[in-house]
Amino acid sequence: MRRVSLVLLALTSLTLFGCDALRDAFSPRADVVARANDQTLTVDRLAGWAGESKQVPLDPLTLSRVSRYWVEYTLFAEALADGKNLRDSATAAAAMWPVVSRLKWQRFHDRIVTGHDLTPQQLDSAYQSGPYRVFQHILFRVMPAQGAKATDGNALIRLDAQKHSQADQLLPQARTAGARFAQLASRYSEDPGSKVAGGSLGLSTRGQFVGEFDDAAWQLAPGAVSGVVKSQFGYHIIRRPPLAEVRDSFRLGLQERMSQHGDSLYVDSLVIKRKIEPVSRAPAYAKAAVQDMDAARSSNRVLVKYRGGSLKVRDFARWLNALDPQILSALPQANDEQINQFLKSLAQQQLMLQQADSAKVTLTAEDWQRVRDEHDSTMVQITTLLNLSAGVLHDSGGPSPEKRINFAMGRVNEYFDRVFHGRARFYPLPAFLADTLLADARWNVDAAGVRRAVERGQEIRADSAQASNAPRMTPAPGPAPIDTTKRQAPR
Repeated sequence: MRRVSLVLLALTSLTLFGCDALRDAFSPRADVVARANDQTLTVDRLAGWAGESKQVPLDPLTLSRVSRYWVEYTLFAEALADGKNLRDSATAAAAMWPVVSRLKWQRFHDRIVTGHDLTPQQLDSAYQSGPYRVFQHILFRVMPAQGAKATDGNALIRLDAQKHSQADQLLPQARTAGARFAQLASRYSEDPGSKVAGGSLGLSTRGQFVGEFDDAAWQLAPGAVSGVVKSQFGYHIIRRPPLAEVRDSFRLGLQERMSQHGDSLYVDSLVIKRKIEPVSRAPAYAKAAVQDMDAARSSNRVLVKYRGGSLKVRDFARWLNALDPQILSALPQANDEQINQFLKSLAQQQLMLQQADSAKVTLTAEDWQRVRDEHDSTMVQITTLLNLSAGVLHDSGGPSPEKRINFAMGRVNEYFDRVFHGRARFYPLPAFLADTLLADARWNVDAAGVRRAVERGQEIRADSAQASNAPRMTPAPGPAPIDTTKRQAPR
């Protein structure tokens, strides 16, 4: 019985110290913070970097992130030293996932729009009685042009009568002009916006113009011309051209309107059919993920449910890496409704990309060239930071893989040393390139090692501060004192 009590007491004592203490008690003394294949980041090296840098916070979260960055750079340098081709199509596609996804969605969108091509019968029907119209008009302006001086009452009455008379005189010619109505509009109309287009007002909907104009125009059959119509702008002669004259422009305008409306309908249908809905605590989960993106990358916690799948925290982290960094900084201040709408939009985008994959949408040759160009630019930037090209590696290590890797690791550690001492700016590896490297590697960041690095870094920083604050001895003025304790050597 006494033996059981002692065991329980020991377990209770360990519990009081917390899980970290328990884990450390049963693990060897952590001298390594991170591993990347066969390379290691020691506690002393990380502590030295962080302890000597006043700009880096000495806390476990910061040093864990630094350790992961070191792992990513190490794997990148190792791959170069091993002669791996990091510019092949598969690596470029994985590393440039945001670009590839955006282009793939654009191609899918193009396919949706192409599907809105209208048959001749559909186009005729839409022109005869659809919600869109095409009108031409000739305007004799009565209202003073913008910027012109206002006239007195009598002058305005005379101007009104003059313009009305001009419209009445031109009306018979306009009604028999047919397609030449555009020439009359170019010559006589005082509407500068439509005059240069033969009086055409483009594709319009009911209610787009002032009431008097709308009432007269929407009564016209194709090919018909109105009488003289007065509005607040002056006197109009309105024509609705037959479809034969405007077939191409009407078709293009109608398809553009349909594609815009179709995009909205397509997204709305996804929400309804798939029942996209954030879970009850989604905003809290999203904010927690933003605070610890390293943990978020592997979390299977569900944020948004929908029929046939879900948006998980790891998907959320992936999308954040692909979006504007300002979104990441704004999320902690957003309210729950804003975060839920944002999560729903991400779920919609995820579903649309799945739809594009199901439709076997592929990128064009021009698209792939753009992907490769952006990836190559990233590769040049990183190798320049490390001063680590294939030529440099060959010259330094020759045919020996071990020498090339050692040289490459020297360049990685030198880069981090320069960053911590303020001699270089830090540039994190692009997230999707880093994920590609991590997926094929053996790596880890050890929590116990990080804690030791924090403790050791604090000691180094405290010693440095103490040394800088220690009083300095100043020499007394005048010549050095004579040492009277010296004796002559015996002869």
